[in-house]
Amino acid sequence: MGTLTTSCSFSFSAPVWNRTRRNSCLLCRVSQTSCSFSFKSKRKRTTSTRVDYFNFYRFKCFSSVHDDSNGDEEESSAEPSTSTATTTTPPEEPTAGDKKTPPSSRPPTISPVGPAYNSFQVDSFKLMELLGPEKVDPADVKLIKDKLFGYSTFWVTKEEPFGDLGEGILFLGNLRGRREEVFAKLQSQLVEVTGNKYNLFMVEEPNSEGPDPRGGPRVSFGLLRKEVSEPGPTTLWQYVIALLLFLLTIGSSVELGIASQINRLPPEVVKYFTDPNAIEPPDMELLFPFVESALPLAYGVLGVLLFHEVGHFLAAFPKKVKLSIPYFIPNITLGSFGAITQFKSILPDRSTEVDISIAGPVAGAALSFSMFAVGLLLSSNPGAAGDLVQVPSMLFQGSLLLGLITRATLGYAAMHAATVSIHPLVIAGWCGLTTSAFNMLPVGCLDGGRAVQGAFGKNALIGFGLTTYTLLGLGVLGGPLSLPWGLYVLICQRTPEKPCLNDVTEVGTLRKILVSACIFLVGLTLLPVWDELAEELGIGLVTTF
Repeated sequence: MGTLTTSCSFSFSAPVWNRTRRNSCLLCRVSQTSCSFSFKSKRKRTTSTRVDYFNFYRFKCFSSVHDDSNGDEEESSAEPSTSTATTTTPPEEPTAGDKKTPPSSRPPTISPVGPAYNSFQVDSFKLMELLGPEKVDPADVKLIKDKLFGYSTFWVTKEEPFGDLGEGILFLGNLRGRREEVFAKLQSQLVEVTGNKYNLFMVEEPNSEGPDPRGGPRVSFGLLRKEVSEPGPTTLWQYVIALLLFLLTIGSSVELGIASQINRLPPEVVKYFTDPNAIEPPDMELLFPFVESALPLAYGVLGVLLFHEVGHFLAAFPKKVKLSIPYFIPNITLGSFGAITQFKSILPDRSTEVDISIAGPVAGAALSFSMFAVGLLLSSNPGAAGDLVQVPSMLFQGSLLLGLITRATLGYAAMHAATVSIHPLVIAGWCGLTTSAFNMLPVGCLDGGRAVQGAFGKNALIGFGLTTYTLLGLGVLGGPLSLPWGLYVLICQRTPEKPCLNDVTEVGTLRKILVSACIFLVGLTLLPVWDELAEELGIGLVTTF
């Protein structure tokens, strides 16, 4: 794209508070002035001369002295004057065809071409230019338009800023072939023309008036520098933080294993953790003998977490997608809230986003359900009575799906009591399934949010996210864990995932059905059982609470 230089001349009548200065620009608090703004625009438009952050490039100011026989400045209200904006060459390279506006005997008034900026605002624009991300080189934009786009691929009609801070270029126009074939051709030609400097994104055209005549949404192509669009490498401090969080998660998993033996713990320890009026903590050395017996449950919780992360990495490896190290989130109720795993490379398409996102929760849930099922079978075996632990039956009201499975396996008599004897594997599987379900919620940058964004688009994720936040706020999902989990998502995982390189091509019906089924199972897993229904189903002894 060629450089567009817009020249606009206008002047101001002096304000009352600035009578003493006559021969400087308004941005230097001046009275009678002719100001010329020269900037390079990233939009191919000649009808607008507004200077904003994305278009501001250079600024020149010329002073002109107007003769005044009385020696005083005339105070009058600004009136619109007729002015024309013409496309010319830059001021430093004038051409013979340039026309100058003849001087006027009376200072012209301000033209309504946009807001006037003071010196502080201009300095802020310049600071943002310096501190902001590096923008696309205008020479490369022109080269890309000449070499890449055309009648056989994509005919560019307009350009707009692209990216979080407008550091890129969005090419809008008309597609001249199948979008996948055109995109692949443009990507290969981009490397040949500009080298390995830029990433090209195929996205839906913003504010499109209708679908593409060939079917599907209208597309546009966004251009960003690689150092701006690609995630940065993992730093040493991030490795240190990940290690500390993993050690804390080990501690919370062991604590969960000790808490599962509540019927064996010393009375003073149980009283301290269950009685809200207890003040003096007991001797913690009393818990040391129970650490060894708590390790199997801790191993089960940690195994589910590691299986979850292995699922992500196995799905990402064939697609050549890099992932960050996992940042485990410790939690004393479940052992862990899971882990935060970031994409360290740009995803090629939405199908890849769905596959990688859903692989972790599915792998973790598969191992968790296996432990849960084996634990239930051991709980119903009289020969394993020595390994069972007593837990309150009201705990099974935390999940409609898991409560029904437990009720069907152990029977009405075992479940309709104040306490239930179960194997520790049931607790490990229960916690793993709950953690996997939480991470599969369709909100933000969770695994479920990424899967929904890839399968149904970003607009669908907004609707799913608002619904999820509402249900968490009302305590409908997750019961007593809904509030801490909602705060965790708002603080750490609320931002949706960035677009893929090909953010337009649909993922297919099979992936959409799989994501929908997972969301449905998540709802059943996190939906608690209210007292009336629990009494009717025989899940717990409600009358004893």
